[in-house]
Amino acid sequence: MHDIKPILTEAEESMEATILFLDEALAHIRAGKANPRILDGIKVDYYGAHVPLSNVATVTTPDAKTITIQPWEKGLIGVIEKAIQNSDVGITPMNNGETIRLGIPPLTEERRKMLAKQSRHEGEEAKISVRNARREAIEQFKRLVKTGLPEDVEKDAEASVQKIHDKYIKKIDDMLAAKEKEIMTV
Repeated sequence: MHDIKPILTEAEESMEATILFLDEALAHIRAGKANPRILDGIKVDYYGAHVPLSNVATVTTPDAKTITIQPWEKGLIGVIEKAIQNSDVGITPMNNGETIRLGIPPLTEERRKMLAKQSRHEGEEAKISVRNARREAIEQFKRLVKTGLPEDVEKDAEASVQKIHDKYIKKIDDMLAAKEKEIMTV
């Protein structure tokens, strides 16, 4: 007897990984309020090694429009400042000698629409990935039919993978709606 559970489990794990990736991607889209995660991609040269900013400094948000970076070593202020300026964050750092402050500027309407479009694109990529996981599972079921899996079991398995697919597509839609609301809120 063929077992379809591992195929369903693998498809669901793939879809869950897609959701986690989408969550990470949406967190990096700046929505007009301070979020330390927009700095996650910044690497700092620390004694010859490129390390994440969070490994050499404390990153906090004292209010909704400011991110504060407190380096653990004073000598790193210039390096961190340069890394932020060279990144695609698009915010000019202000340095008072001990801490670096990033003032989050309010987004223009045009920029908001661009960010909403970017988040929809990320969502569409995630949906494609979920659909691919469903398609791969269905292909595996069809191969099992050729090796003796009853067709009614295959149809039930396809229905199961479709339910899982629908659940994850709804999660993606909900995440996109929340992000778009966050972006468009002035």
